[in-house]
Amino acid sequence: MTDQAGTELPGPLTGIRAVACSTAQAGTVPYMLMADLGAEVIKIELPGSGDFNRTAGELKGKISSFFETNNRGVKSVTLNLKSEEGRAILHQLVRTADVFGQNFRPGAAEKNGFGYEELKNVNPALVYASISGYGTHGPDADLPGTDAIGQALGGIAEAYSAPGQQLRTGVVSVADESCAMLTFGGLLAALLYAKNTGIGQKVETSLVGSIFRLMGWTMTTTMWRDTNPITGVRINGSREYPSIAASFNDGDGKPLVFQLDHRGWKDAMEALGFWKALEERGASDLGLAVVSAEKKDLILATLAELFATGDRDRWVAAIRSVGLVAAPVNTLLEASNDPNIIANGYVAEKRYPELGETLKVHGSPWQFSETPAKIGVAPKLGEHSAEVLGELGYSAADIADLSERGII
Repeated sequence: MTDQAGTELPGPLTGIRAVACSTAQAGTVPYMLMADLGAEVIKIELPGSGDFNRTAGELKGKISSFFETNNRGVKSVTLNLKSEEGRAILHQLVRTADVFGQNFRPGAAEKNGFGYEELKNVNPALVYASISGYGTHGPDADLPGTDAIGQALGGIAEAYSAPGQQLRTGVVSVADESCAMLTFGGLLAALLYAKNTGIGQKVETSLVGSIFRLMGWTMTTTMWRDTNPITGVRINGSREYPSIAASFNDGDGKPLVFQLDHRGWKDAMEALGFWKALEERGASDLGLAVVSAEKKDLILATLAELFATGDRDRWVAAIRSVGLVAAPVNTLLEASNDPNIIANGYVAEKRYPELGETLKVHGSPWQFSETPAKIGVAPKLGEHSAEVLGELGYSAADIADLSERGII
């Protein structure tokens, strides 16, 4: 992005260099976010084949929706880390880096020459981010993990379940994405400390730990009560101070959601025109839903019946008219076209000359007043190998030789 004079504006992480030996989603998104914010991110890939996720997701030509989303704005350098020369080049890069990241199966980084202790000796100020499936302790610490594992063990499968239906993991990679965001925050905290003290450190996150944190105060309440929460809706609090967050379908089957506590319950129901019917059926006291399963079912059944008598837009407008919270429940496609999401730049458009198309992509979740984010594109395999190695002092002949021998 440029200012009014046409000068390229720096991102908030301009001047920071990260090197990442990582793949999949949780292992790449932290560094993609860094690249959005101006950091130079060097992604290490295998010569010839590269990151196997280059062919994941929806393909347009040779452009992958998965790889593009998770690796935009980074540089691709190919290195054979099983070779002594490849590891030596990696160590040279690490000496110039502020951050290093990897999400290999436990023990693989050490085996391939980029474990924490080895890289710490190369660069004592290095922030080393390591992502695992289960965490580094416990009976499954040495096992590989995926997004589904994080969802399954961390509790979110129940959080999104419906009464009477089996628990299942969801289509959106919430374990990967939440882990990526926690990793991003953790490495920035460690980076700040390293900049102030010259002392680097290892930052560890996991898919399971990230989902567990994502469960927030609902998990705390579950532990305090030592019982599973009400599923399908969120009815929380106490008999005296209840709250509810629930989704219902309108007459056309379109879902909406509202969330309120005891202070807004009657106002919302009156605005909807439901209060009299709730009173007549003995379903007007929301607090009873906290202590009585029978009353909870009665209240929810009555609300479901009443919401089915009208239009979603009407119900949402009615609740909002008294200053309370309601919204339509978007599908993924609806979310991508939601006017709030569009207006705030959460969706961006990027031109891909090789396709002759402009495609919708993720925008930035941040809006910086002075150092705006910049949306890039994912690199071609090895696109920046010559550039980066040239900066390290390798000549064109050296780089050609390394390429010919499969080191890069």
